[in-house]
Amino acid sequence: MTTATDAVPTALALATALRPAGGGFPYFAEALRQAGITRHMYTVPAATSVYELGTGAVVDRGVPLVTGVVEVAPFDVDALMAGLRTDQSGRGSYAQFVAASWAAGVLWYQVDFEARTCTYHGVSGARHDEAYPAVEL
Repeated sequence: MTTATDAVPTALALATALRPAGGGFPYFAEALRQAGITRHMYTVPAATSVYELGTGAVVDRGVPLVTGVVEVAPFDVDALMAGLRTDQSGRGSYAQFVAASWAAGVLWYQVDFEARTCTYHGVSGARHDEAYPAVEL
């Protein structure tokens, strides 16, 4: 294992433990930032994460949300925001957020832990940028 492959699972476990149920994403993100993770890119249909650190990058492959040839929904910011706000309120799981994102036409998203932004991408250049607040752990 490399430093990066050791650091990411450790950071994710700590971030999960520190995250409050409601409004928890900024705390989760800050724990990852403090662990040296600078960016997280997630491909929604493939359930694949790429974490960038100063020491390298690692891929974490989950169970794909879809397989085969599947139509992509039109990018729907209102539906994305509804799924995002449900997750932020603590009334949903991460898996439910991912499913809502997919239903809203999100193909991939990127979290920049230094800029404290999330950018959601759909087809044909569609995107939505969302900032989150700085917090102290």
